[in-house]
Amino acid sequence: MKNATNAVRELWPGQSVSLLKALHILTHNGGLNADSRRKLKQVQHMAQLIKPAIDDALHQKDQPVLTDLGAGKSYLGFILYDLYFGPAGRGRVIAVETRPELIATAKKIAEASDFSRMDFVQAKIADTEVGPVDIVTALHACDTATDEAILFALKHQAKYVALVPCCQAEVAQQLEDAKGPLAQLWRHPIQRREFGAHLTNVLRGLFLEAQGYKVRITELTGLEHSLKNEFILAERLQRANPRARAEFDKLVKETGVAPKLLVDALAS
Repeated sequence: MKNATNAVRELWPGQSVSLLKALHILTHNGGLNADSRRKLKQVQHMAQLIKPAIDDALHQKDQPVLTDLGAGKSYLGFILYDLYFGPAGRGRVIAVETRPELIATAKKIAEASDFSRMDFVQAKIADTEVGPVDIVTALHACDTATDEAILFALKHQAKYVALVPCCQAEVAQQLEDAKGPLAQLWRHPIQRREFGAHLTNVLRGLFLEAQGYKVRITELTGLEHSLKNEFILAERLQRANPRARAEFDKLVKETGVAPKLLVDALAS
């Protein structure tokens, strides 16, 4: 009983206990284990950080659309609907995921929770067409899936993009053959992996800025909850930023590596 009481204290006002039990974040008696606590903290922090974007979208449009890409079990989409879109009585959340079993389970939870304005699309991010989108989120989308989420946001003219990248192997692999005056920064494999991830996110930020977004990169939550902890939040304010494009190109030239999807998008 004490564990259940402590769990309730960690919930936000208005959060649905029955929903969190259906998502297996809370146990059947309302408790939290260590893994569930980490998941809850991550999603709650992300929900808090993107609340101003959702508030703005609800202010600007009658029926704003948020699309969560690489949704997995749709923890984020469900909690955003529960906290914000449900109480507002308008707006739509679309979760995109490739695995049919996760889509099927999520649909059952949405129906049981009466989340009538929440949709689930079984598709790859790059193949998804859902019409105009106001906010794009991707929580722990692995490797190039985060770049696909960025390109999805551009394609669907999203004003806001909120990303938490996960494992990132593409640029680290490119660095194995990269030479030049900076090569000592990635000579050792462990440093190459970490530097590759850092460089990837720097280039992602510059790419978004080049497309006219104002970008803020910060910590999602404490490292005790997740080691994949970098949060990228972007708001589109203009059509393009030539200075950021020049910085992107300069960094690619100096390091000899870059996320291929982003480079190809700039070249097209």
